[in-house]
Amino acid sequence: MSAGDKDGELARGFQQPFEHFSTQALHVGQDPEQWKSMAVVPPISLSTTFKQRAPGEHAGFEYSRSGNPTRNCLEKAIAALDGAKYSLAFASGLATTMTITHLLKSGDNIICMNDVYGGTNRYFRKVASEMGLETSFVDCSSLQCLDAAIKPNTKLVWIETPTNPMMTVIDIKACAEIVHKHGDIIVAVDNTFMSAYFQRPLALGADICMYSATKYMNGHSDVVMGLASVNRDDLYERLKFLQNALGAVPSPFDCYMCNRGLKTLALRMKQHFKSALVVAQFLEADPRVEKVIFPGLPSHPQYNLMKQQCTGTSGMMAFLIKGGLENAKTFLQNLKLFALAESLGGYESLAEHPAIMTHASVPKKDRKALGLSDTLIRLSVGLEDVVDIIEDLHQALKAAHPNVITPDKQSNKSLHN
Repeated sequence: MSAGDKDGELARGFQQPFEHFSTQALHVGQDPEQWKSMAVVPPISLSTTFKQRAPGEHAGFEYSRSGNPTRNCLEKAIAALDGAKYSLAFASGLATTMTITHLLKSGDNIICMNDVYGGTNRYFRKVASEMGLETSFVDCSSLQCLDAAIKPNTKLVWIETPTNPMMTVIDIKACAEIVHKHGDIIVAVDNTFMSAYFQRPLALGADICMYSATKYMNGHSDVVMGLASVNRDDLYERLKFLQNALGAVPSPFDCYMCNRGLKTLALRMKQHFKSALVVAQFLEADPRVEKVIFPGLPSHPQYNLMKQQCTGTSGMMAFLIKGGLENAKTFLQNLKLFALAESLGGYESLAEHPAIMTHASVPKKDRKALGLSDTLIRLSVGLEDVVDIIEDLHQALKAAHPNVITPDKQSNKSLHN
């Protein structure tokens, strides 16, 4: 990292960026020589079936669910970015979760981090349970709690880090070491909030790194897709079989779009980090805000852990607005630049109310235990000019708390620096 590098200054104390990341994102799996046309940009292969030379003799592809040239390009690129031997693409993040869960059998136990994406919580509680699988929701940020929760029938430990929406950071390496001492238990890490650019769970001991690629990996809010990367040959063979047998595969067009999104992943994530840090500092200093939860701030309880296992952090944060539910609603309804919408990780800034929106399916008592209150707001800080992002947050906070006198906002000059 060169002296005076602004990106290096921003990420001071975090791990060094992964070597050759942008080069791999641009070139792995993209070799023009694989196409007769020598196309520099991999084409979209829409054919559902492929001609065979003789019965059982094909050129690598038989039926598009089983394998597709465009999907192959994406999967090779993802594997390189995750530091993995293999990667597999699925129709959505939840389709990935479903496929991984099919590695288990009836009677097996799953340990899931208690603070996770609402859809993951719903799937394990209401769908996997119908297949005879048992799920224990555990605070995996406590290694003692995790160790104590492991049973003889535990076969999968599911971790998100940082968690959604409370932004709790989990020690992946320590968790993997504890779990693997108990035998052949799969450790899966949902890396959606971080992307491959900021965190590599496989290098820290996880068996599976998965994503909702709908978010940062694609980055443009126009593709629904999931990904899973592994290093173990046996896991790859089992997941590859399930990918074909269950059939939850993405379309060639979506694979093309996600592959395209990867080309700017490094650039996007650097800017998300840069802007999110400015936003978090603004909110933390604002008298209308009770608390800011952002892993890139020294005030975050796992800030040091974050620096130990990541190269930076994304645009995801949560904060507690002062007041009650009506103040939170007023704030959200008055946003202009931010869209009030679910999802995250696109180029555009999004805001949402987890208790009413993304995590409404989580039982109320569980939401309360997690601190998922009526005044909690989740932000996905986008790629707009940060001065405009701050201005929008300021005016929405003013609408929510019209009688609070606030100091002048940071000058435009300081926000652009």
